[in-house]
Amino acid sequence: MRSPQALRNGENPSPHRRNSNFSTPSATPHHPASHFHSTVTVHKLRRFNSLILLFRLAAFCFSLTSSVFMITTNSRSSSSPHWYDFDAFRFVLAANAIVALYSLFEMVASVWEISRDTTLFPESLQVWFDFGHDQVLAYLLLSANSAGTEMARTLRNTATCTATNAFCVQSDISIALGFAGFLFLGFSSLLSGFRVVCFIINGSRFHL
Repeated sequence: MRSPQALRNGENPSPHRRNSNFSTPSATPHHPASHFHSTVTVHKLRRFNSLILLFRLAAFCFSLTSSVFMITTNSRSSSSPHWYDFDAFRFVLAANAIVALYSLFEMVASVWEISRDTTLFPESLQVWFDFGHDQVLAYLLLSANSAGTEMARTLRNTATCTATNAFCVQSDISIALGFAGFLFLGFSSLLSGFRVVCFIINGSRFHL
């Protein structure tokens, strides 16, 4: 009922005022699905980075072993050929050594990213740095091993491999290991390229 004072003043009671003592409980929304989605994304990103780390490790091992095999092709006899007597074999050694050092650095960057959930460099720089160097060094390693293969074939048709067969065999092993290193560096290049595409489309190095 309206009070006499309110009737005299011509006021109408507000329905909101009557309901002011009744408070509607507000429920705080929870988003468990969003938290689950974020957790799944982190796990997928870590598995993806672990796969890249595995390819980096394989490229490092093969390239380093190729360099060691090429260096140790030196014959005991001074009249026998040495790896530094051939430009193609020097190219093979240099390319594999560069790829081994680069792969070692990328392994450190991958471990950093897996353990801290962030890139070693700023994200935009990191994705382009990885992709660009993967491309350049993959072509460098392919060119070097191709040149080494052609030189090894040439030596097979000469008296060099007849007199010192161990030199040619060890050179062939070094080149084969270099091609294996190129293969895993190529796999790494595909994954780093995927990260670049995701960064261009989504602004993030991962698609989720």
